[in-house]
Amino acid sequence: MEKILVNGNLCHTYGSLPTVGSIASCFRLVDSNMKEITCADFEGKNIILNIFPSLDTSVCAMSVRKFNKIAETAKDTQMICVSMDLPFAAKRFCTTEGINNLVVASAFRFPLFAQKYGVQIVDGVLTGLLARAVIIMDKSRKVIYTELVEEITHEPNYEQVVKLIATL
Repeated sequence: MEKILVNGNLCHTYGSLPTVGSIASCFRLVDSNMKEITCADFEGKNIILNIFPSLDTSVCAMSVRKFNKIAETAKDTQMICVSMDLPFAAKRFCTTEGINNLVVASAFRFPLFAQKYGVQIVDGVLTGLLARAVIIMDKSRKVIYTELVEEITHEPNYEQVVKLIATL
């Protein structure tokens, strides 16, 4: 169980992020076209998971825009933005915003994703949604970076992600 803040109020997650050096569990999610996707769909690529509560918040929407920009130059890397939003909403957001360098995915059909990756918020006003986190895996799904953003209203450390992408 990890501690996070939601507008300064203490909340908790189910479990913890995967540890750096471990092999991440294979995930199952739903893309914006309602198609199931898994880690096997991205074999041979580094994977960056940008995990957040909902595209309907300004910070989450900003993170997707920024990660879309980062993904333009991320060689052999698949950026996947994950929330509990319905795929219809994610598709509408991407179309409206011109997001086309990454995959938006939903964990709504596969709630075990949130538990396996330690990002399910279990108390407070956002119970059931995902905490804000970044997980980077190399081509063998070995975890090389994790960040659980302490205050959910803050953005992740984009500079650190860009630095790590350059080393992959």
